[in-house]
Amino acid sequence: MGLYDKITGTKYPCRGVAPLPAGPLREALLALGGSGVPFRVREAFAKERADLVAEWRIQQQGLTLRTRMRFVTDEREVLALDERWRATPASRQYGRGPAPMIQKEWTFERGPDGRRRRVESFGFDSREMKNPLRNTVLDAGWTWRGRLYRW
Repeated sequence: MGLYDKITGTKYPCRGVAPLPAGPLREALLALGGSGVPFRVREAFAKERADLVAEWRIQQQGLTLRTRMRFVTDEREVLALDERWRATPASRQYGRGPAPMIQKEWTFERGPDGRRRRVESFGFDSREMKNPLRNTVLDAGWTWRGRLYRW
């Protein structure tokens, strides 16, 4: 694994794992969206230039996380491009690339003993979406190849 693989988040399957055909891998990824996770996986639209898209909308923060996936069946690879949008009344932001995004918000409350304590009121971690996707691809014997730019 080279430096570029480390930067892009590319992961290779374990040795000895027989690669599945593209059809069962696609079905396994689509099934992830309905298994109690905070994101959905769907077929990509033509303008997205991908095969599947995983999308997580976090309404409290005005944030959308999206991973576009394209299958390269000859090489048994899934190309993955991560994108982030944040829209607030003051600004709009866009970013892409495999950067984990973690955010937590805290409030202070009085505990049962009367002392003030800090309680998490909101939190998310983008790895809650990325890890199940990547692990499904690796378990199927395919390579997860992160991308910094469009294909």
